[in-house]
Amino acid sequence: MTYPESMIRLIEEFARMPGVGSRTAERFALYVLGAPKENIEALAQLLLKVNENIHYCGQCFNLSETPVCRVCGDPTRDHALLCIVQDPKDVIAIEKTGDYKGVYHVLLGALSPLEGIGPKDLKIKELLERVKKGPVKEIILGTNSDTEGDATALYLLKQLRPLNIKVSRIAYGVPVGSPLEFVDRASLARAMKHRHEV
Repeated sequence: MTYPESMIRLIEEFARMPGVGSRTAERFALYVLGAPKENIEALAQLLLKVNENIHYCGQCFNLSETPVCRVCGDPTRDHALLCIVQDPKDVIAIEKTGDYKGVYHVLLGALSPLEGIGPKDLKIKELLERVKKGPVKEIILGTNSDTEGDATALYLLKQLRPLNIKVSRIAYGVPVGSPLEFVDRASLARAMKHRHEV
């Protein structure tokens, strides 16, 4: 015996979501079936609202409900300090630290020749135009510490060098509170290579 057609379609839609397998999709569908109607109506309204109202900031390509996101629109932020990240979730991660007071530029991905993602598929052209207009004085490359992130950072460095702007890369290495014996080899090697004077 199988589920009714509408349940099968709901399971299939949930399974399209990134990171959601068929079993999790089935659990989501069963939750919908058993949840109070008002909860499901609220969820449906939120899904529609997010789909209709959330878009990319016209300046940095972070998520926003307004033409310019709250970070770009904040006059107390240091607009001369620009951190380049791959995804909006990276902005959220950095903002949670409470330490960064500059602005962002979200590339909406990373270079990946194997997946057919090249420079034209990212917001690199917009980045270069933004930097040329000013008032950027320092750029922090905040791409991921993996093959694609490193390749993207290297490509950006080559594009930004002729503009005579200070460019730095976020540090990677030993996590705070981790004993050295438990740190993976690549992280420890990077920490040793990029050590700084104290």
